[in-house]
Amino acid sequence: MESNIKNKKLLIVDDEPKLLKLIVSVLEADGYHSIVTASTVASAKSALERERPALAILDVMLPDGDGFHLMQDIRAASDIPVLFLTARGDAEDRFRGFGLGADDYIIKPFLSKELLFRIYAVLRRTYKENAVELSLEACTVDLEKAEVYKNGTTIPLTAKEHDILSALFSNAGKIVTIDSILQSVWGDAYYGYENTLMGHIRRIREKIESDPSKPVSLITVKGLGYKLMLKGR
Repeated sequence: MESNIKNKKLLIVDDEPKLLKLIVSVLEADGYHSIVTASTVASAKSALERERPALAILDVMLPDGDGFHLMQDIRAASDIPVLFLTARGDAEDRFRGFGLGADDYIIKPFLSKELLFRIYAVLRRTYKENAVELSLEACTVDLEKAEVYKNGTTIPLTAKEHDILSALFSNAGKIVTIDSILQSVWGDAYYGYENTLMGHIRRIREKIESDPSKPVSLITVKGLGYKLMLKGR
């Protein structure tokens, strides 16, 4: 599934050459193979028509217009997912972006890992593949059915446990920050749910680990977040 998702074509629209180069290098290092860039509204429209990307990442402030109007044009012709990546972080701007149908809104400056996580999460939600099974050290998890198969027993996952595992699986083997997990599972109003997340993590470990007190599949990375380790990887 991961390779299929990362074969999707991405369009990045930003008028800062250094930032475009940085984003492209971050994406390529993470395994994305098809990336198109544009620095103006006009070139973005041309790329949208010519390249037909699977996802667009838009800056708001562009030399010949703005990303909000470009977003309106995209929505008039297509339902591809769109993320805003911009320095304009006021609540009014964010509400406007989401109101136009954006799938996410990321504020500059940003963490590379957070950008990768959010891009992957949107792609995975939009382009659903076949049922996904996670092979872990002590069990198998069927994300489609929200079930854990362990020692001949089927253990159901709650909705939040499923969402947390899905968020971790999207970057399996890599550190996913606490804030990224919280935002993915609880949305923008995630503040104050840190202890709740810890409780869910504890219960997930009880379901997926042989010894929850010594986890080998769902690892805590102190001060950073969590990491999901798949069997054999």
